[in-house]
Formats: sequence, C-alpha cells, structure tokens
Amino acid sequence: MIPVEPVASVRRSLYMGASPGRRPHLILQHLSSIVTEETPAFGKGNLVAVLEEYVANLLGKEAALFLPTGKMAQQIALRLNADETGRKSFAAHPTAHPVNYELDGYSEVHGLEFLPLCDARNVPTRDDVEAVASKVGTVMWEMPLRELGGLLPAWADIIDQSDSARRGGARTHMDGARLWEAQTFYETSFKDIAEPFDSVYVSLYKSLESPRGAVLAGSQDFIARAFKWAIRLGGESIGNWPLAAAGLYGLKHVLPEMAEFKQQALRIAESLKLYGINTVPAPPQTPFFFVELPVPAEAAARAHAQLAQETGLELFRFLRPEPDGQRCTFEVSVGPAAMELGAEEIAEAVARVIGKAAFEPAVPSELLNS
Repeated sequence: MIPVEPVASVRRSLYMGASPGRRPHLILQHLSSIVTEETPAFGKGNLVAVLEEYVANLLGKEAALFLPTGKMAQQIALRLNADETGRKSFAAHPTAHPVNYELDGYSEVHGLEFLPLCDARNVPTRDDVEAVASKVGTVMWEMPLRELGGLLPAWADIIDQSDSARRGGARTHMDGARLWEAQTFYETSFKDIAEPFDSVYVSLYKSLESPRGAVLAGSQDFIARAFKWAIRLGGESIGNWPLAAAGLYGLKHVLPEMAEFKQQALRIAESLKLYGINTVPAPPQTPFFFVELPVPAEAAARAHAQLAQETGLELFRFLRPEPDGQRCTFEVSVGPAAMELGAEEIAEAVARVIGKAAFEPAVPSELLNS
C-alpha cells in the first residue's frame, strides 16, 4: 500500500481512520457514558473484566482476554497452539496480517514458521487445509480477507475446512479483526460464526472506533495460558481500563449499526456501478470492500489531492497499485463517517478523481509517503 498525504482543507472523509468518532475529545465523552463514580479501576467489576465477559458471551467462548493490540493477540494464539501441538508452524492465507504487516513477529519473537494456505488471489479450500493440517499447529482464517476486498467463503466451506484442520491435529483460529463486518454476510449470530474455531481474535479498533484494543477468546485453559503470555509481552496491566471502556462503547453503540453500514456499502457500490466503476467484490459482501481505479496510483493521488482541496471531501489515505502499474484500488470501510455522505456524492467524487487522473501527469514521488 502507498500512503497518501492528507489535505489540510479536508472537512469530511470516507476514510475509516478519519471518522469524527475517533477524535480524542469525543472518545473521552463516550467514556463518560461507560464510567461512573462507582466503576472500579481493578478488582471485581472492573471494566477490563466486564469487557472480557461481554465478548466471551457474545462469541460463545468460555473466556476472553483483553490485549492492547491484535498483533499481540494473534502471536499469543499461534504460540500457544505451537507449544500444545509441538508443531512450530502455522498456515494462513498468504496475505494474512501476521505475515505481511508485523515484521515477522511470529518468527522473531516465537520462532514459528509460516506455510501459505493457498494462492494469494484465492480463497482457501478444504483441499488446501487438508494438505497442511498434519504439519502445522494452527490453521488460521482471516474473516473477511482484507487483501481480497473483504471476500468471505461460503459457510459450508468454513465448516468443512475447520473439520479437516482438526482431523489433521491442528488448532483452528480466526483472525476476526473484521468479524463484526463479516457477520452481516453470514447473517447469523457471532456465537455461531465463532463455533468452528478453537480461538477467535476480534479488534476493538477497526470498525468499532476504539483508539486501540483487541480481545482473544477461547477455552478457560487457553485463556489462562494466554494471560501468562500477556504478562511476558507487556500486554497485561490494570491501566488498560480506558481502552476497555472505549471498546465497550463501540460494542454497545457502533456494533448495532453494522447492518445499516452494510446497506450503505451496497448503495455506494450501486452508485459507482452507474458510473462504470467496479468494486471488489461486486457487490460487496460486507461493509468493507475495494474500489477499482483504472489509473496509475500516482495519478490518482494527485487527482485526489485536487478534489480534496476543491471540495473538502477525502476518499482515501492509502492506495494499492496493481502489478501492471496502470490501475490501483482503495479500501472503503463503511462506518459512522461514511453514513454522513451520500452514495451518489461518493460515486461522483470517485469519477472525478478518475477523470482528472486520466488526463494529468503522474504525481511526483515526493508527494507520496512511499
């Protein structure tokens, strides 16, 4: 991905990270609706424990553990399964977050090895899982697949694959950073979606608008062992309560809107289609999807900067160049900020970016944070 410098004149944004709900003063206001004079900082009824119980019940797991980051949660799950099975490797999609965005923490910190589950452009199949299940401690599913535009496998395929993994002696783990969004595709309970997995990680940051935070859920024994690793890695602290409070706010006030976010995603995709602009997938399966721009990333960045200066509307902060260098994509993660924009307005803005980029020179490299 190529970071694109934001424009100072931006007043409204489609980009998830620029949501007004993420502004510090609003987060603090939200915390005041969760924290009362009687709320303890630690001990019985503390907010971390309340959050852990809330998520464990939501996912139908015996226990849960709050951690400051998803990176830590994923590494702990992979390490525990490796220690339990004696298999120092794990299998996941080639675009999985621990493999591409965490500086090989699984290897550098825990001495684990990675086996790709399938080709980077494909969704895993039962045959893919069966080929590695007897070799790895963990088979990990990212739901949805971020680098494929939020694509999800059919539910029957998930059941077949998880059964195959367990027959091979591997543990099953879900990277559920965007599970909240994936639920809008399966339209069943979070408990049902989590059931095929021995452990599940969920993010409090991605679509719930908490400043950071993650929860790892699983059996009582699994979480007890995970707690020890939280101490070793510096993730356990009685001072985590503000992040727990922010997570609880997101679960109670943002999560109930996820179905409407999905409908807004479909409206945006339909409006884009009227302009001849494609989405990946088409139509979106969740509130998360890609928008395809048939122009080079550098030209798109320049055109977008001009649009933002002229209109005060921002569409993205990152671009993904395609291998041919003539196309790129950007992510849309519909949340509260996107709900304040009209689908037609978004589509028209994207069309303007494409039109400007098609007839203007590529942006000089110094204008990109590459």
